[in-house]
Amino acid sequence: MRRWLAVLLLATSGSVVAVERVVSLAPSLSEIVVELGSADLLVGVLDAGDRPAELTSVPSVGRYGQLDMERLLSLKPDLLLLWPGSVGPAQREQLSRLGIPTFVAEPHSFEQLTTQIEAIAQQLGRPERGQTLATHLRARLAELRERYRRDEPLKVFYQVWDQPLYTVGGGQIISDALEVCGARNVFTDLSLPAPQVSVEAVLQRNPQAILASSQAQLDAWKTWKQVSAVAQGQLLLVTDKGLERPSGQMIEATATLCQLIAPGR
Repeated sequence: MRRWLAVLLLATSGSVVAVERVVSLAPSLSEIVVELGSADLLVGVLDAGDRPAELTSVPSVGRYGQLDMERLLSLKPDLLLLWPGSVGPAQREQLSRLGIPTFVAEPHSFEQLTTQIEAIAQQLGRPERGQTLATHLRARLAELRERYRRDEPLKVFYQVWDQPLYTVGGGQIISDALEVCGARNVFTDLSLPAPQVSVEAVLQRNPQAILASSQAQLDAWKTWKQVSAVAQGQLLLVTDKGLERPSGQMIEATATLCQLIAPGR
C-alpha cells in the first residue's frame, strides 16, 4: 500500500500539527499556498513557467517532470504538496518511501478544487483561511453559473494541441469550467484527461464553438465550413493560461472564458 494518500491528515491527539517547511511539487499548489497567505511556509517549489511574485526567492527543487531529489531532501520539508502529473512514476515511488507527510491533489471539478483548498489550509495549520477562500470561490462560481446558464448548453470543442489532435476529457477540470459557462465539452464522454481525437470525430460531433490557444490552430479549421463553429465564426482564441492551473485563480480565468464564449451575457 502506498504511504502517501489522496488526503493525508497530520494529526496528533486529534489536532492538526502545524507545519513549518513545505515543498510544493506543482505550480497550481504553490499558487494555492500563496492565495492562502501562507507563502512564508514554502521552502521549495517545482518550476514550470512564471512564478507568483511572492515566490521569487524560494529555492527550486527542479522542473516539471524532473525533480531534484537531493535538493528536496536538503530542504528538510515536513510536508510535501504533490500533483501526480508533475513528477514521474519512478520518482513518485521514491517519494513514497521517504516517509515525508504528503498531500496529493488532483481536482477534476471545481467542487473538488474548493474542498482541496480547505484541506490544504488545514494541513498548513491555517484552516480559517481555507474556509474563507473556499466560501468566496463557491459564491463566485454560483454567480457565474447563474449568469451564463443556457437552456441548451453550447457544444464546444476545446483543442489542446493540433499535431496530433488533443482535447480534454470529461474528467478534466476544464470541462467543468465549460459547464459553468453554459457550455458542454463535445468529448465529455471520454475519460482520459487529454485524449487524442481525429478531425473526423470533431466533424461528427459538430461543435458550435472551437477554442484553442493558437490562432494558427483555429485558422486550420476554416477549411471545414460544414462545422457549425466555422459557419458561425465561433473560432475563439483562449489567451488566459490560468485555465491550465487548478488553483483559486482558475475561477477568474473561467469568468474570462465565459465572457469569450458569450460576450453579450
